[in-house]
Amino acid sequence: MAFVTLKELLTDAQRKRYAIGAFNTNNMEIVQAIVEAAVEERAPVILQASQGALRYAGIDYIMGLVRAAEKSADIPIVMHLDHGTDFNQVMLCLRKGFTSVMFDGSKKPLEENIAATRKVVEVAHAMGVSVEAELGKIGGTEDDVTVSEHEASLTIPAEAERFCAETKVDALAVAIGTAHGAYKGEPKLDFARLREIRKLVDTPLVLHGASGVPEEAVKRSIDYGICKVNIDTNIRQAFTKGVKEFIMENPSVFDPRKILGPAKEAMKEIIRAKIRLFGSNNKC
Repeated sequence: MAFVTLKELLTDAQRKRYAIGAFNTNNMEIVQAIVEAAVEERAPVILQASQGALRYAGIDYIMGLVRAAEKSADIPIVMHLDHGTDFNQVMLCLRKGFTSVMFDGSKKPLEENIAATRKVVEVAHAMGVSVEAELGKIGGTEDDVTVSEHEASLTIPAEAERFCAETKVDALAVAIGTAHGAYKGEPKLDFARLREIRKLVDTPLVLHGASGVPEEAVKRSIDYGICKVNIDTNIRQAFTKGVKEFIMENPSVFDPRKILGPAKEAMKEIIRAKIRLFGSNNKC
């Protein structure tokens, strides 16, 4: 099946009240784990690459891997830029065939965020590409984007309404108490805030920093309007755990294929579980 846009997937998810998993990738094994799990679960899926991933692997390598996976998969796939903060890099992703981009202007004052996001939307929509944006500051670190606990701030519902109306974005990442990276304790999500945003905004809403959020909290956030859920840290943890355990049990093995195979399977299990949690299994 050909690549699809983020808007195409989230329109159905919002109408039927489930969420699409957006899984970060950095290499071949992660791409394979994401797509194989989604195919087995009959789930639409979003593969996303951060600015750090594009620097590490190279945009042509990332796109080559995803295109190879897409050719053998019979499910809808979105190729998405995660947390793009540079206009020129966003434009490069558009030229390379991404079907969705996130422009993260959340560190800018509201007026500047609106203006910069609207500029990206105008170009992307002219090319048939969806745009996600962020309002409020989600704490933690996502490659290049670091927001300290002091800087983190929750999304203001009235500002979300204005932001979506003036930018025409296809999806909005909201700050309701999650954070990027591994949690030190259990995150407490502001569901009242999420419900208020949902009342004012028709735009599909996105939950970042969902690795480590309790399952019941994830389900509740989907009930209240979240349509896209980002997962990165859990995949990295599964990858590392798989490699460590294999090497400890097989210290004499030096074949990377034998070492990375179990890591891929560990990631697949995490991804399959998330897909089922989000309710996107058996949707295609």
